[in-house]
Amino acid sequence: MTRSYSVQRLGLDVLGLAIALVFLVPFYFVGVNSLKSFGDVLANPAGWPEAVQWGNYSRVWEIMRFPSAFANSLLITVGSNLGLIVISSMAAYRMVRHPGRINNTLLLLFVAAMVIPFQSIMIPLVRVASTLGIMNSLWGLGIAYFGFGVSLNLFLYHGFIKSIPREIEESAVVDGCSPYGVFWRIVFPLLKPMTVTIVLLNSLWIWNDFLLPLLFLYDPGLRTIPLATYSFFGQYTKQWDLALAGLVLGVVPIVLFFLAMQRHIIAGITAGSVKG
Repeated sequence: MTRSYSVQRLGLDVLGLAIALVFLVPFYFVGVNSLKSFGDVLANPAGWPEAVQWGNYSRVWEIMRFPSAFANSLLITVGSNLGLIVISSMAAYRMVRHPGRINNTLLLLFVAAMVIPFQSIMIPLVRVASTLGIMNSLWGLGIAYFGFGVSLNLFLYHGFIKSIPREIEESAVVDGCSPYGVFWRIVFPLLKPMTVTIVLLNSLWIWNDFLLPLLFLYDPGLRTIPLATYSFFGQYTKQWDLALAGLVLGVVPIVLFFLAMQRHIIAGITAGSVKG
C-alpha cells in the first residue's frame, strides 16, 4: 500500500506541476516579449529577445502617463474598497442579527443579483449614470463599483457573522455600549479575516477591470491603467512591444499585493464556514 500511495502521490505532483506550468505560460510570453522590439515580437514571439529593449519601459512610462494612471487606479481601488466594506459589513450584520421576512428577502435579492450578466445592464447603467451626472468622474465610477460589488461582499460577511457568538455583543450592551459601538468596537474587529479576504478579491477585480472604466471615463486624465494600456491598440496598428511592457507595469503592483495577502483568503473563507 505504501508503494501504491507513493506512485499515486507522484502522479498527482507531476499533474499539479504540469497544470502550474500551463498557467505560467502567459506570464512568460508577456515578460519576454515586453523586452523585444516590435519586429522581434512578430518574428519569434516564443523565443528569447536577441537584444533586450529596456527602453520599452521608459517609453511606456511617458506615453501612458503611468504615474497619473497608477494614481487613478489606486484611488478608485482604495475608495471602492472602503465604501464596500462599510456598506456590506453593516448590512450583513443587520440581516444576521435581525432575521425576518424583509431581511431574508433582501439577502435573496442580493445573492440573485450576482448571476445577472454585466453586459445585460450596460445600456441602462450608462443612461442612469448620465441622468445623475456621475459620468466621467472617479467618484461616479466608485458608486458603480459599490452597486456591483456589494452582493458578493454582503454574502461573505453574512456567513462569517453567523460564527460570532451573540454573548459577546450582549456583554457590551450590558456595559452601556450603543448599537453602533457594539458593531465598530466589538464585531468589526472580529471580521478582520473576512475583511482582508474581501479587500483582496475586490482589489484584484477593480484594479484589472476594463469595461466599467471604459464606459464611465472618457477624459484622458482620468484613465486607469487598463485604459491607458488599451491606447497602444489602434484601428490599424497594434504596438505589441509597448502594450506588453505597459501590461507588466500594471500587473506588478497587484501581483505583489496578492502574494503578500493570499494566505488570508483561505483563513477568511474557512472561518466563515465554521458554523451557521
